[in-house]
Amino acid sequence: MAFNPKDVIVEHDLEGLISGRMSGYVPHVYCFEGECCFSINDSLFEIHKNETMIVLSPTLNDVRPSDDFQVKVIYVTGSFLEASTPRSNYGIKGTLALYLNPIMKLTEVEQQRLKADFELVERRLSESDHRFHEDIMMCTLQSMFLDFFDCHARVYGSDEISLQNSQIMQRFFSMLESGTYKEHRDIGYYASELCITSKYLSEICRKITGMSANFWINRFTIMDINRQLKARTKSLVEIADEFNFSSQAYFTRYVQNYLGQIPSNYR
Repeated sequence: MAFNPKDVIVEHDLEGLISGRMSGYVPHVYCFEGECCFSINDSLFEIHKNETMIVLSPTLNDVRPSDDFQVKVIYVTGSFLEASTPRSNYGIKGTLALYLNPIMKLTEVEQQRLKADFELVERRLSESDHRFHEDIMMCTLQSMFLDFFDCHARVYGSDEISLQNSQIMQRFFSMLESGTYKEHRDIGYYASELCITSKYLSEICRKITGMSANFWINRFTIMDINRQLKARTKSLVEIADEFNFSSQAYFTRYVQNYLGQIPSNYR
C-alpha cells in the first residue's frame, strides 16, 4: 500500500480524542508529565506520568488534565495499523484487554523503550523526503507495537494463541463492533455464524479474555445504549425498538440490571 501522510498523525494534546475528530484512527498515548482523569462509557480512568494507553473508544469524556500535563498521541489509521502490525497471534489478546482498561502501567525499562518509540515515530514521520518512507514508518511502528505486546504479555501472560482461535475471536469481535448485538444477543447466533458450538465459543472467550462470550455481547450492547440515552436524540421507545427488545418492560429491566437505574432515571 502507498503511504499516505494522513495514515499516521502525531499530536501533543487530547483534543482529537475529546472532540471525536480522529475517529477512524487508533490512538496510542504516552503521558510524559502530570496526570489526566477521563471517562469512557461511564468508567473512570486516570493516566499518570510514564503511563501509556491505547484507546479503542471513539471519544473521551469528562477530561480533566493537571496543569503540568504533557502528552504525545500517535494516531494510526486502521488500514495502516493492520499493515504494520507484527504477524503474532498474541496481538488479539492484548487488544481485547484494552476494551476493559486502556491504561498500562510500565516498568522503568518499558518506560524508556516506549518513550524512545514515540520520539522515533514522530522523527521518522517528519522525514518525508526519505526514499523508503513507507517502509521506514512500517518498521518503526512495528517496533513500537512489539514493545506494547511485551508490556501486555508481562501483565496478562504470554500464552500463545492458536491461529484458529485468534481468527474466531477476531470474527466474533468484528460482528460485535459492526453492531450485530442490536439484533442478536444470543450466544448461539454468534457460534452458528462462526461454525462452532456455543460451548466452544465460551471456552475460547474465557481462555483468551477471562470473560464469557455473553459478557462481551452485553458489554457492547450496554455501551451503545448508554451512548444513546445520553445523546437524547431518540425516545426510549425508539431505542428499545432499535435494539430489538421484545417489550419496553424488558428494555427497562435490561438497563436497570446493567446501569443500576431504569432508563428514564438514568437519562
